[in-house]
Amino acid sequence: MTMKSREFELPECEIVVIAHNIRSIMNVGSILRTSEGFGITQVFATGYTPNYNSGLPHVRSKLAKEIHKTALGAEEIVDFQYAPDVFELIKKLRTDGFRVIGLEQDERSIPLPDYERRFRKTALLLGEEVHGLTAELRDVCDDLVEIPMYGQKESFNVSVATGIVLYHLTATQSAP
Repeated sequence: MTMKSREFELPECEIVVIAHNIRSIMNVGSILRTSEGFGITQVFATGYTPNYNSGLPHVRSKLAKEIHKTALGAEEIVDFQYAPDVFELIKKLRTDGFRVIGLEQDERSIPLPDYERRFRKTALLLGEEVHGLTAELRDVCDDLVEIPMYGQKESFNVSVATGIVLYHLTATQSAP
């Protein structure tokens, strides 16, 4: 991949993103744009995350326009699909060889700088903006990671956190 004066090589890995119960359509668009920037080819919307399967055609059209405001065309590049049951999606991805990594602050979470991705296929699970991943979702994750916070706030915006984690998983890691 060439970018003006530099050439970048995509890491040899497959990463998908699961956006579960993300309420802000702007965050969804930003997650799509960020994912595309890291070479992610598939993002799943689950729960009440806005997606193109929502409602009537005029509602879908409005959603597409709103997502485009922050995705800026990435929504046409990334395969953006709705999965009605997040647990069934995780089960299917696991069957397909994916390791599920949840982004959440939890006593079991590994600080992101210490996390070593050792699998070619990774599914990054994101939770709702305010409450994060439920205990049930944390329990079905193979790994939990958290981003160390040094300021007074307890968390980053979900789209910003997505970018931080995807950078770590793609640029700083090498899977077998």
